[in-house]
Amino acid sequence: MSDNRPTLARDLGVWAAIAIVVGTVIGSGIFLVPKTMISRVGSPEMVFAVWVAGGLLSLFGALTYAELAAALPEAGGEYVYLSAAYGPFWGFLYGWAQMWVAKSASIATLATGFFYYLANFRPELDQVVAVIPGNLGPGGGPLEIRSGQILAMVVIVLLAWLNYYGVKIGGGVQVAITAVKVAAILAIVVVGLGSGVGKAANFSAALPASGGFSGFFAALVAALWAYDGWNNVSMVSSEIRRPSRNLPIALIGGILLVIVIYLLTNLAYFYVLSPAEVAGSDRVAAEMMRHILGSSGAGAVSLAAMISIFAALNGSILSGSRVPYAMARDGLFFRKVAFVHPIYRTPGVSILAVSGWAALLVLSGRYEQLYTLVVFASWILYAMTAASVIVLRRKRPELARPYRVIGYPVVPLLFVLVATVLLGSTFVESPRESLLGLGLTVAGIPFYFYWKRRIPASDARA
Repeated sequence: MSDNRPTLARDLGVWAAIAIVVGTVIGSGIFLVPKTMISRVGSPEMVFAVWVAGGLLSLFGALTYAELAAALPEAGGEYVYLSAAYGPFWGFLYGWAQMWVAKSASIATLATGFFYYLANFRPELDQVVAVIPGNLGPGGGPLEIRSGQILAMVVIVLLAWLNYYGVKIGGGVQVAITAVKVAAILAIVVVGLGSGVGKAANFSAALPASGGFSGFFAALVAALWAYDGWNNVSMVSSEIRRPSRNLPIALIGGILLVIVIYLLTNLAYFYVLSPAEVAGSDRVAAEMMRHILGSSGAGAVSLAAMISIFAALNGSILSGSRVPYAMARDGLFFRKVAFVHPIYRTPGVSILAVSGWAALLVLSGRYEQLYTLVVFASWILYAMTAASVIVLRRKRPELARPYRVIGYPVVPLLFVLVATVLLGSTFVESPRESLLGLGLTVAGIPFYFYWKRRIPASDARA
């Protein structure tokens, strides 16, 4: 690629980097997944145990990624790390999975959660407007299309348009919305814990659940969806100022803040609501506030959830579009996707491609099916990326490492071990969604060899 072509600009500071971590992680999950978690494990104590386990696993991942991000601060995140450790084939599979499964489905899931909460104000959005016969829908049934899904697609397109006009604009929006979001969630916690309508007895109550090993890991899948996105900031490494310093701060500090917010939020939920009430509510935060302030409280939570999801959507589009761009830059994807706008300095074609596909995926399923698809596909390559820290320590000992993972090699090995167990449990619980995510990933292999043959030997990545 010629040197005079426009490149991405380092316009994001440390606060924008932290906002990408916090704003992308805290989306719809904290408002929606407690129902699934309590239904799987049965008691608030076990729900908290799952949140802590998911938080620690994500923290171990963030600690590991911090070393990789500081050492290899290039656009693409895991695509770059996997390519350096194992070769371009594995980097390509990651990028392919992000484009067609993980990142696109994550954006679609967030947009679906957005319309769920908007339906609290406009119930007609949940009405079916069309049915496509066949086995394209969740569970292999007909595909139902709701008017809210169409609106969710429009939201994705609007955010893609916003990010097209500059990473500084997208980053500024991310900081502002994330600040509002965190303030709103903490306000919900304060109202819940200070309301006086809760019962300490709720924490010791329980309900029938599948429980055991399978129940715990099924709940952990839901929790990990709520934690998913902590790695996104590494995808925009080439646009962050002082990356060797700011990336580790954003990764580690961001996930620690998220863990605290999630535990406080669940403390408020279970103080006000019984386990049975949490299990019976699709919108647990709104149900909690309805108990305290009536319909106006539920409406306030729905608005806070929509702000939260909006920030997560913006962060996901901003970061996720950098992966196909990095692949195309190396000749392993459609060449036009490597286009950088000469004025706005953004990967405009990649932004439109990721967002367009994600908008179509909104039609493919409901919330639970979409996040299972995301988690299974993502965690295969998360585990490989964590292991790449060990590989690169041996393969490239000369590589400058401004930050080194704490607890090496125990921390990355524990991350890989738990991720492997999680993948097995997820496959047993949701084989259809797991195989679909895996199948879409493997489908990229012929394309890799096609594009690989077209790369001049002098341009091939080592």
